[in-house]
Amino acid sequence: MNQIVEQKKNWFALYVKPKHEFKAMGELAQLNIQNYLPIVTKLKQWHDRKKKIDEPLLKGYIFIYADEKERLFSLENRCIIKCVSDHGRPAKIPEWQIINLQNMLSHKGDFNVFDGLVRGTAIEIVDGPFKGVQGILEKTETTHNLAVSIELLNRSVLVHLPKESVTRVLNN
Repeated sequence: MNQIVEQKKNWFALYVKPKHEFKAMGELAQLNIQNYLPIVTKLKQWHDRKKKIDEPLLKGYIFIYADEKERLFSLENRCIIKCVSDHGRPAKIPEWQIINLQNMLSHKGDFNVFDGLVRGTAIEIVDGPFKGVQGILEKTETTHNLAVSIELLNRSVLVHLPKESVTRVLNN
């Protein structure tokens, strides 16, 4: 008896070549791979005029809802660089996060994207004299320094470190 096993679909983020988000969206649609490109409309100023243009909210990324076969097939596209991974495995994005992003963008507003770690993220120091110490990101003081809270005897010690010396810790 032949059984057709349907693979479960998940959301994945793909890195795309610079300024190829819209092209990747069209090519993935032609391949019948469900995709989502978060788009915002911005007012751009040139020296002689202003114009509203659509641009990707997250430059360099597109999301696909795919099974493993479709994910691998999408990586053959010339616009796609690779799939975002987590510990060497394709990172599956929870559907609620995509829905929240879609809901947020359905309302008109001015959206800003911040790169890097967010306050409250559990991190581990990966370089320097504090290597191996885990803590909670308290704040980013500049683009180059982080303040990390390390719980010790019910006290917080703030350590100022370059952002390259920490990595996000996954909550298991």
